[in-house]
Order: sequence, then structure tokens, then C-alpha cells
Amino acid sequence: MNLLEAMRYLAALEQHRHFGRAAQACHITQPALSNAVRALELEFGVTIVRRGRQYEGLTLEGQKVLATAHRMLHDRETLRQELHALEVQPTGSLVVGAVPTAMPIAARFAAWMRERHPGVMPALRSLSSLEIESGIESLALDLAFGYGERATDRRTRIEVLPQYKEHYFLLRRRIGAAATSRRVGTAVTWTEAADEPLCMLTPEMHNRTIIDAAFATAGVRPRPVIETNAVLPLVLAVLAGNVCSVMPGALVAVALQYPELEARPLVAPEVVTPIDLLLPKGGLLSLTQKAALRLAADAKWLAHAATHSGLLPG
Repeated sequence: MNLLEAMRYLAALEQHRHFGRAAQACHITQPALSNAVRALELEFGVTIVRRGRQYEGLTLEGQKVLATAHRMLHDRETLRQELHALEVQPTGSLVVGAVPTAMPIAARFAAWMRERHPGVMPALRSLSSLEIESGIESLALDLAFGYGERATDRRTRIEVLPQYKEHYFLLRRRIGAAATSRRVGTAVTWTEAADEPLCMLTPEMHNRTIIDAAFATAGVRPRPVIETNAVLPLVLAVLAGNVCSVMPGALVAVALQYPELEARPLVAPEVVTPIDLLLPKGGLLSLTQKAALRLAADAKWLAHAATHSGLLPG
């Protein structure tokens, strides 16, 4: 049994949560993947996968094997890059997580990485804050865009590098003026926004927690008429129906490509949320991670991120 390959198959199985899709992602047959997992179980003398008519997750022992698998695969990738790439021009994968509201900036970051380092292949994953923190600590993610204050409060083994600050807007269809260009309108209070029919993220999303806290500070409660755990429906619902949405500038910058929409800055209170780059604390960083850190600290990149996320131009 090739232990590293078997560990790779196990990691793919947990990511895709389906034997067939995991096998396809690994470019092997489903029986081959199943046999590799059984070989791991024989090797360690424990049951790794809870099996039924379909994949049902990992056992407690399987979770421990998976954590080791992530470390082994990370170390192999780091060693491969150290042996075969130059410091100034790294090659290899870079797994980047992002909370859903930060995905527009994460996508721009990936594009800048490819521009500077054509040999790097970023892989973007939209994840919850808890999934990001777990992924960084287990080395399943190389880095991520998320809420650094939350990670610090939970005392995780995560390094935090500031990136940009989110300001919040009420997104709605334009009223009156001809819909010919993107526009940021006059400010509106959180109290006024609470009177609108709102499309909002579901309560378990951390961004919803931030928004609910802002409404509470204003002494009001919002009236969600649509809830979703994805960000694209927020924009599409406003575009298609008689609803509004509260969202951070990174999403508004994308939404305003639709000329029918306008954004109004939210005030009283003014809410500013830092979005940071999260990465493992301590340990050996791969060349791609080091290159990403250099980009993340670059003044031109930081200015670009701020332009597309903060107090957007009118």
C-alpha cells in the first residue's frame, strides 16, 4: 500500500463526501478508492469510515487519521516545492478558503497570484468561519480570508494578517433616475433599513451575526422576507423582486455591475468589519504560501482590495 496515496484518497473522500465523486477527483476507480481506505483500516486496526448505503462520514478514529493525512500531504507539498521550485518563482497548489462575503476579494487575490506567479494554481473554497478555522489548523487550507478577530477570540493556532475593512450598504433597485450606470447613493440609517423587506443570510452565518448586532445597536429588528446561506441569491433577489439586502462592500462592488441597482451606505451606527488573511501559526510554510504572504503585504494589492470593498466611489 502506498500510504501517502491512500491518505490522499481519504482526504478526497471527506472533502467530496461521496465515494464516486472522490474517486473521480483522484482519477481512479471507485473500487480502487474503497480498497485503499480498507487498507488503511487494516494498517491501523481501526474503522475509519462509517458505511451504510452511502458515505456517512468518518469515525472518531477516522478523524484522527484524516488530521494526520492533512499534515502528511501538506508536508509532501512543501517538500516538493522546496526541492523543485525557486524561491522567486514558486510552483504548485495554493488552497485558499474564504467566507462567502469575502469571495470577490479572494478571487481577485487568486488572479493577482497567477499574474505574478504563473506556476501557482490557486484553488478557491467558499467556507463558513468554523470550517475555515478548522481547515487552517488542520493544514487542509493554505490560507484564508476571514474574520481574524473571531479566530483570535477563540485562541486558535492561526496567524492573522490584516487585509481590508468592510463597510455595509443597503442594496436596492434604483428609484427614479435612469438606470444607466453604477451608483452609490446617499446614506441611510440602520433604523430606516429595518423597515425594508430584506433578503438576508441565514442566522448561522457569521456575517448575519454582525448585521443583527448593528440593527440591535440601532434599537430595531430587521424584517427578513427571504433567507439564504449563499451570497449570490442576495443580489439576484434584489435584482428580480421588490426586496432589499444588507451586504458588505466587496459584494456591493460586484452587484453594482447591474445598472438597475444602487447601494446606500448604512450609518448610525457605522459598522466597520476587518477582513484578514488567516494562515497556520508556526511550522514550515510552502513556497506558494510565502509568495501569497508577500502579495498580501504589498501596498498595491492592499489599495486594490480597499477600492473594491470599503467606501465605494459614487
